[in-house]
Amino acid sequence: MELFLDILVAILLILGCLMSLIAGIGLLTFPDMLTRMHAATKPQVLGFLLIFAGLAIYLRSWAVIPVLALAWGMQLLTAPVSAHMIGRSGYRTKHAAKETLFSDELSLVVNRVNGSPPTGATPMSKAEGPEDK
Repeated sequence: MELFLDILVAILLILGCLMSLIAGIGLLTFPDMLTRMHAATKPQVLGFLLIFAGLAIYLRSWAVIPVLALAWGMQLLTAPVSAHMIGRSGYRTKHAAKETLFSDELSLVVNRVNGSPPTGATPMSKAEGPEDK
């Protein structure tokens, strides 16, 4: 049983580290800000879960599980919020490649706040791409 748990811990830790590595590679290789933001948040949260699960099994203590759950929960809550704020600020500072978007609902809000008239920024359907607009 001890050998099985050690193998399980090793698998969980390796998978968690691979997910974090994939997130880092995505940050370096993806072309624009929005895809980099996606690569930074999605695999990282799953990687943390796998690493924390491996730590919980390795430490074999009930006292450490609430701490790991709290740490993972905070990561789960803060990663999407930070990605959302980075995405909105990147959109407003024109770092987002708007021609690659399938729909652009944020342009209506930004134009309304800035006081400029809407510039035909109706949401596109999934069937029509950015080149059809």
